[in-house]
Amino acid sequence: MEREGNGTASAVGLAERDDLVVQRFRIAVPAAELDDLHDRIRRTRWPQSWSDDGWTRGVPIDYLRHLADYWLNHYDWRRAEAELNTIPQFMVTIDGQPIHLMYVRSPEPDAIPLVLTHGWPSSGIEFTRLIKPLTDPAAEGGDPSTAFHLVIPTLPGYGFSNPVRRPGWGNLFRVAQAWDGLMHRLGYHRYAVHGTDAGSGVAGLLGMVAADRVIGIHLTGTSAAMPFGPPLTLDGLSDADRLRAERFNTMQQDGLGYLHLQATRPQTIGYALNDSPVGQLAWMVEKFREWTDPARELPEDAVDLDHLLTSVSISWFNQAGAASAHAVYEGMQVYRQMAASWEAGSAHDQPAGPPTAYAVFAGDTSIRSLAATAGRVDRWTTFDVGGHFPAMEVPGLLVQDLREFFAGVR
Repeated sequence: MEREGNGTASAVGLAERDDLVVQRFRIAVPAAELDDLHDRIRRTRWPQSWSDDGWTRGVPIDYLRHLADYWLNHYDWRRAEAELNTIPQFMVTIDGQPIHLMYVRSPEPDAIPLVLTHGWPSSGIEFTRLIKPLTDPAAEGGDPSTAFHLVIPTLPGYGFSNPVRRPGWGNLFRVAQAWDGLMHRLGYHRYAVHGTDAGSGVAGLLGMVAADRVIGIHLTGTSAAMPFGPPLTLDGLSDADRLRAERFNTMQQDGLGYLHLQATRPQTIGYALNDSPVGQLAWMVEKFREWTDPARELPEDAVDLDHLLTSVSISWFNQAGAASAHAVYEGMQVYRQMAASWEAGSAHDQPAGPPTAYAVFAGDTSIRSLAATAGRVDRWTTFDVGGHFPAMEVPGLLVQDLREFFAGVR
């Protein structure tokens, strides 16, 4: 990866300050690293296949062999790299931590500044299909008044926001404060936020740490309840909410192994993720199968396979499998403290915060009545398609929901 010298801050609208180091960024994976990836895939020591139970025990070996073969012989990293390099990218150092940033200004001068924050196991690359329609709707025959300036940072420990210089960046409060500082330095004193998965946590916290600056919060990929809490009670729920609650309870029972491991022993799983690309592939693709649209049988039925492999490749090249596991570990320490505070009642005194919208896709477990106990709910939109990665699965629906919500709060 290449970082192109300092002195670019004013050119991109970033205030020049001693505590902010900005470098233009261009993805350029060395040939030796690409060769090493291919060699490791070829030399994968495959385990025995223990059953014909499909996905019951995890990713089936025949399916993973198929994906690994595609990754090695058909997927074109250099093409993906070239496409990503058409997007303006920067590396911003905040409190000693390198943060990868895609920053795309709209041609519309009155566009709303919007921060998009991804979750695990992704990176800011998750949002690439939103960039054109959100920044330049007029180019596609849309209303120019719905345009956004996009700020798409990658969480520390994920993607190109590596290496992590010091512990503590898994704390989403710290990330939210860093994002608010970044927006201030970009010259945006009022802005909108969107987040998914862990990014929804960052988005919600931005509404707390910068309540006077955030005009609205748009969330996807939220969970019905605390992952390590009791199962949800089904009594009194509507048919749709009961289905989501049942899905949450099933996930809590047999789908949280990855979270328990990363939340308790990130160093141990980190060795495997850092050393085996096929191990990294399996670790990520299982979640794309479990969390995407339930009507889609395989991950590539829900998301573009090349887009998925670009995400996996970026994680591999930047050793983000291990780093993001540690971020999950740190985040869960804070999460448990917050859960204890909530149960004690002290969290209920928090102010309502900015207007908040939820977009709930078919694969999600979010339930409105439960979300309302945790904070403000001004808009609740459900969709019968899509899942946990709507920016990759159904970008058009997500774009429309973002436009409609923020049109009313600007």
